[in-house]
Amino acid sequence: MKDIINTRCGWAGTDELYIKYHDEEWGRLVTYDKTLFEFLVLESAQAGLAWITILRKREGYREAFHHFDVEKVAKMTSEDIERLMHFDGIVKNRLKISSTINNAKLFMAIQKEFGSFYNYTLSFFPNQQPIVNNFKTLSQIPAASPESDAMSKDMKKRGFKFFGSTICYAFLQAAGFVDDHLEGCFCRAIQ
Repeated sequence: MKDIINTRCGWAGTDELYIKYHDEEWGRLVTYDKTLFEFLVLESAQAGLAWITILRKREGYREAFHHFDVEKVAKMTSEDIERLMHFDGIVKNRLKISSTINNAKLFMAIQKEFGSFYNYTLSFFPNQQPIVNNFKTLSQIPAASPESDAMSKDMKKRGFKFFGSTICYAFLQAAGFVDDHLEGCFCRAIQ
């Protein structure tokens, strides 16, 4: 176990939830739209907050937003927003809750236009292929990229909320469209 700790990306720290997320999810390519919607919701909720805050509330988000069933979320109403403003399982921010419902409708429109949100996301990448970076230190990892800039700009034009370039880049990292596992991290060998 000590060897793994020494070869894990430093941001994972010692929190068990962070370690599990790093080891089992972060940077692994997601092709399933339901999971992509989950990451979109969670990353948008994270805006201005620490990621660990959202990870700790992930089950609450599953409960609040119909296990990330995009069609059910898109049908949520102002009554649902009021109910969720009293639900401790999520961050109680009216604008973020409303944007989740708005973003669900837009997510479905993208699925219809591109065949899947996965296809849409890949459309911002050279040769429609994920990028594997070769960074040695955390300080080399950028907060945004040309791909996240372009995708975020397009999503804002479509009406998405809480999805600026930095949040978009975090989404692309989480869902494996950008693999920023550091050189020497044991997760690079798993990919």
